[in-house]
Amino acid sequence: MNAVVSGATGLIGRLLVDQLDQVTILTRAEQSNQNADETRSTVTWKPSDEPAPIEALEHRDVIFHLAGEPVAAGRWSNDKKQRIRNSRVTGTRHLVEGIAACKHPPKILIAASAVGFYGDRGDEVLDEHSEQGSGFLPEVCSDWEHEAMKAERYGVRVVCLRIGIVLADDGGALEQMVPIFRLGAGGKLGSGQQWMSWIHVDDVVGLLLWAAQNSEISGPINAVAPHPVRNSEFTKRLAQALQRPAFMPVPEFGLRLLFGEKTSIIMASQQVYPKEAERNGFEFKFPELKSALDNIFGDL
Repeated sequence: MNAVVSGATGLIGRLLVDQLDQVTILTRAEQSNQNADETRSTVTWKPSDEPAPIEALEHRDVIFHLAGEPVAAGRWSNDKKQRIRNSRVTGTRHLVEGIAACKHPPKILIAASAVGFYGDRGDEVLDEHSEQGSGFLPEVCSDWEHEAMKAERYGVRVVCLRIGIVLADDGGALEQMVPIFRLGAGGKLGSGQQWMSWIHVDDVVGLLLWAAQNSEISGPINAVAPHPVRNSEFTKRLAQALQRPAFMPVPEFGLRLLFGEKTSIIMASQQVYPKEAERNGFEFKFPELKSALDNIFGDL
C-alpha cells in the first residue's frame, strides 16, 4: 500500500505509519523531500494556507488525513476555535483541491472526523444514520466531512472515520486523567450519567487500515468500541486498573471555571455504536473497557 499520511506525528498517525510499507508524510515542518529510508518520504504542506502538493498525491493508493488542531488542549478562545475550524475544514478543502489537480489521483481518502458530530444527546442511541447535533463542534465535524466527501467528484472512494475518545498509554484522553487518578483524586464528572464512547488506539489504526482495504466501505464510519459506558462506570474501571480509589466527583460548575466553553465536550453524553463497522465484519481487538484498560496498564 503506497500511502500518504497527514497528522503523522499525532497519537494515531505515529502508530499508523509504523504499519505502512511505503508512506509519504505531509508535514508542516520544512523538510527535504526524501529521507534516508526509501520507504518513507516527507513533503512540506501547510494545510490551512495552500492546496496539498500534487507530487505527494500522484499515483498513491490512499490518503489518511489525520491532521488537525488539538481540540482538548487549552481553553476555547475565539482564536483557538478558529484554528480548530481552519485546520479541519479549510485544511481538508485544500487537500481535495490538491487531489483535483492530479492527473492520477489517489484511489481512496480516509479522513478523520469525530463523534463530536452528534453533540450532546443524553441517552439517545446513535449510529451513522443519526442526525447531526447542534453547537460548535458538530458544525465543524459536519463541514469537515462535507469537504472530504467532495473528493468523490474525482473518482476517489471517501471514508469519514468518526473517532471517539481514544485510549492509549502515551497520549489521548488518559494522558490528562491518569495523573489525577494516580493521586487518588479521581472521580466521576458531574452526575456521571453521561455516556462515553471510547476506543483503544490499536482499534482506531485497525479501522483505518480495514477501511482502506475494503472497497465496499464509504461514507461515515463510527470509530468507537461496541460497548460505550457511562462516565461513572468509566471512572470506576480506570481507578480499578490503576489500583486507586475514585471517590472525588468533579462538579460541572468547577469544570466550567477551569475550561469554559470546552466543558460542553467534556460533559457531552454520546452513546455511539459502530454499526457500519460491525455490519461489514470488522473485529475489535478491545470491545470491552476492562480489556482495553488492562492492555494499556498491564501489571502495575
